[in-house]
Amino acid sequence: MSGPLRLHTEVGLSFFASSVLTLGCLDHLEAAGHVCILKDAFDFENPSEISNFIKAENLEAAVALHLYRGGRLLQGNGIPFGIIFGGTDLNEDVNQGDKNKVMGKVLEEARFAVAFTESMKEMAQRQWPHAKDKIYVQSQGIATVPNTAFNWNTFLQCSEINQSADNLHLFLLICGLRQVKDPLYLVDAFSEWHQEEPNVYMVIVGPEVDPVFTREVKAKVKRTPGVRLIREMAQEDLHAVMKNCFAVVNSSVSEGMSAAILEAMDLEVPVLARNIPGNSAVVKHEVTGLLFSDPQRTLKNTVRQWTYIEWTGEKSHWREEGEEVEDSRAEGSSATGDGGPATTSPTPGVDGSGSSFLAGFNSIDPLVETI
Repeated sequence: MSGPLRLHTEVGLSFFASSVLTLGCLDHLEAAGHVCILKDAFDFENPSEISNFIKAENLEAAVALHLYRGGRLLQGNGIPFGIIFGGTDLNEDVNQGDKNKVMGKVLEEARFAVAFTESMKEMAQRQWPHAKDKIYVQSQGIATVPNTAFNWNTFLQCSEINQSADNLHLFLLICGLRQVKDPLYLVDAFSEWHQEEPNVYMVIVGPEVDPVFTREVKAKVKRTPGVRLIREMAQEDLHAVMKNCFAVVNSSVSEGMSAAILEAMDLEVPVLARNIPGNSAVVKHEVTGLLFSDPQRTLKNTVRQWTYIEWTGEKSHWREEGEEVEDSRAEGSSATGDGGPATTSPTPGVDGSGSSFLAGFNSIDPLVETI
């Protein structure tokens, strides 16, 4: 870029995690002197509307988040544009023939495409080999700013959680209510745990993306003890909730790169994530979080794992596929989340006292700087 541009940034998804990520990119671009306009792809019903918008605003370039939802609207508008892969585009939409074809055409016209991980890049290159030389890897960056005035006790009261904050184990699942996020995956397991240990709660927070699925989630949560559903919150308030919770949970069927997981790490909050490629690219099992594949066995092992570490300052032996946890102190007893060989990598934040399991995750990449 030789000088300041009027830049259109298009968010392919309407819910908060993607929007916050995009706002971070905008801050970087605006700091470099570019004029940026953020729009939601759902604001436009067809390509002609966005074409009129581009002309009216005299835009010179564009960046779209999500290859299908955002990218398809930018074709043929005569301005250079780039794409940031989301996750659903590569993990879900790619399996639908018509969408796959459209995304391939978008990549033909795009100047560049950004993937968050090497595995996402490789997946895209396999699908669209003609675009392999224009796909780059840039990990996400995040920034967390918890609301210092946030009242945790008031939040618990509004959530109908009648437990002392000092004795509460609240597991937080942050997601838009849609099937790919699978928010109900752990609901029954947490409810059973809650009935055994009343201080254990699962809280799902996020916007109502899929109306039909949202009704299903609401109905399930309403009749399930120990589980609460909360609508989306201001980002600063959400970060305050994250900072106060026992652990952040991710149960998605597929992910690009979960901003919630990165934010939890930045806030030094333990992470419990479903063992899928998008999560295992971020979470190293027993080092930066715990990966799971089975709800019932996962929760049973998790509480034993964390209790052991709090008391001893050492990792117990984690058997992810359902074997009993062995309180082994043997060197090399830690297993990787992908079923790979044992590792003796130290756990960040554990200083021997065991008082800060999974704390100190500040190795978050800087905000995206390649756009």
